Formats: sequence, structure tokens, C-alpha cells
Amino acid sequence: MEGTNLSFAELMTLEPIALDLVRGTAPVYPWGRVYGGLVVAQALRAAAGTVDPAHRVHSLHAYFIRGGTSDEPIAYEIDRIRDGRSFLTRRVVARQSSGAILNLDASFQTEEAGQANVQIEHLPENLPDPEALPDEGWSRLLDNRAVPLADRRGRARAWLKMRESLGDDPVLQACGLAYASDDVPIDACVRLHPRCPPPEERNAEYDVFMSASLDHAIWFHRPFRADEWMLHDVSSYGLGGARGLSIARLFARDGRHVATVTQECLLRERRIA
Repeated sequence: MEGTNLSFAELMTLEPIALDLVRGTAPVYPWGRVYGGLVVAQALRAAAGTVDPAHRVHSLHAYFIRGGTSDEPIAYEIDRIRDGRSFLTRRVVARQSSGAILNLDASFQTEEAGQANVQIEHLPENLPDPEALPDEGWSRLLDNRAVPLADRRGRARAWLKMRESLGDDPVLQACGLAYASDDVPIDACVRLHPRCPPPEERNAEYDVFMSASLDHAIWFHRPFRADEWMLHDVSSYGLGGARGLSIARLFARDGRHVATVTQECLLRERRIA
């Protein structure tokens, strides 16, 4: 669990340091490094703080450069790449004393009329209700209900939602989705690996593998609430060079395909001394 009593909204309240420079808190996590989803969420919050509320984030792309530490705050440097009438672009570099730990680009768009309800992807059938599943989350901020799968190879499904109400602020809701989006993708890559432990050996993959997020992208398709149940349906599309690629489709409980996440992760077998 995170070693802090701060709420998610408080973690997303960044301290202004100078023009286009803010600072965020880095909680303590049981695996040592700062959770990547938190850094993505804070970087998105930093970018959105320089954007007119009429523009909503529609996509972001982040590179995890090195693991962050909880021993010091994280500084977020914002670069206002472009201000257009319809689209705005921001770049954010997250830094600690060791150097840059994350680089994020985000694009924001004003609302436009169009065929907003056309979608091809649909919520999988015969899903158990999240309330019927045990909470397997490691985070006191995020509720995670893993969905059992008959064929687990390269697949992971889970219902996720932020535990606290995030209100009606679309930026905070987007940050909540960004926070949650880094939780499940690595699981699908682990399950594609020939040495993946069987499901009855819960958490044994932490003894077998060392993993980390490398490259993370989100496309926001439709309105959503991150504090309501959302299905993360993840498939891994290959392993090679100690890297794994996964794609996640995120569905609201009513069946709307609200976001797509792609992630490349580092996946190495631990060396036995």
C-alpha cells in the first residue's frame, strides 16, 4: 500500500514553484520505485493546469526514463508546445535529483460535433459483476477486481475504479484513469511468458520476473468516470528483447468503449544466485 494518508485529489494538487514548473508528492510503494501510473497522472495534471478548461485531453504518450524515488518530491517542467484553436499540445518532463524520470506529451481538443457514438469494440459477454469478485488491489486508492479467465495466456481482465469520489472535474477523472491504466498491462505480458507461474501460485511472478513500464499511451474516446467501475481488457501481442507489448480496451460498465491503452514493458527473469 502507498505510504501516505493523502487522498488522490490531494496527490493531484501540485505545488507551483515557478512559471510552468510544479512539484508533486511521491508516496512510498512496497516495491521501492514510485508507481508509474502516479507519475503519468501528475504529469497530466501539470499539463492540464496550463490549458483552458474548454480543451479536454484526448491522448497522451509517456516514456518512463528511470525509476522514481519516494525520498524526494517530483518536479514537473511544462513546455507549451502549441496553442491552436482546436488543439493544444503540452510536453512535461518529470525530474528528480537523479535526472528525468518521465517524459510525457499530451494533446487537448475542444469539443466538436460528429458521430460520437460509433464504436466497434464492445464489452465482453458473461462477465461477473465486480462486487462478486475479491479485491486484489495493492493500492489504497484503487479498487482492483481481477476477472478469472479460462485461457490466461497473454490475457488479463480486471474491473478497476478509484476508491474515492473524484467529483465532476474532468481533469481529475482523466488523471484517475491515467493512474489506473498502469496497473494491469504487465500482467498480460507475464502470462504470455513460458515461465509464467500457474494461477494458484498467487503473486509468484514477483519471484520469477523483474518488470517495469517503459512506454505508455492512452487515447480517451468517450466521457467516463474513473471513480466508477471500468473493465480493463488487456491482451499481450508479443515478447522479445526482454520487452512485452500489450493493448488494453477500457469499457464503462454500460458497455461504452471509453479509452484504449498501449504499453511496452520490460520483463526480465530474475537471476538465481
